[in-house]
Amino acid sequence: MKDNSDVYGMVTRVLHWGMALALFWMFFTTTVRVVLGEGVLYDLVWPTHREVGLVLCLLALFRLFWAWANRSERPAAVNALAPWGHRLMYGLMVVVPLVALLRQYGSGRAYEPFGIPLMSGFEGDSVEWMVAAGGLFHGFLGWTLAVLIVGHIALALHHQFRAGPAVLARMAGRR
Repeated sequence: MKDNSDVYGMVTRVLHWGMALALFWMFFTTTVRVVLGEGVLYDLVWPTHREVGLVLCLLALFRLFWAWANRSERPAAVNALAPWGHRLMYGLMVVVPLVALLRQYGSGRAYEPFGIPLMSGFEGDSVEWMVAAGGLFHGFLGWTLAVLIVGHIALALHHQFRAGPAVLARMAGRR
């Protein structure tokens, strides 16, 4: 279950690959919204965006806690920049949904993911700075995270097949 110096444990691997699928879904729903606009596919996938985003934020927080708890047992980084890239991705996985929540709160609209009332909303004018900050930073930081993820994948493949060590084996669970 726990990480060790050779391979990431089951909890880390399930979090990694599960979050990878959820992040793919987030970028897919956003791409459908931006490229195709409203329509049947939009109506099918876009309503899941906020709920999956909240789950991702909570999983990222748990993943940070888990990484910290296993910090002395994890496989060594392949170079000095790798931990900084991971920290930046973890940070964005928390900040991007928090900025969306700031925008949601500032809009005055209720937020009830999975039917759970997290924000009741309010009457009157919206809080413009919250809406503006959320509108400006949520998308920009989200696409920044997407670029980092593409770089993460490219570097993992580079290390696996060109420069060693075989980092994919660590996250696949082979000892």
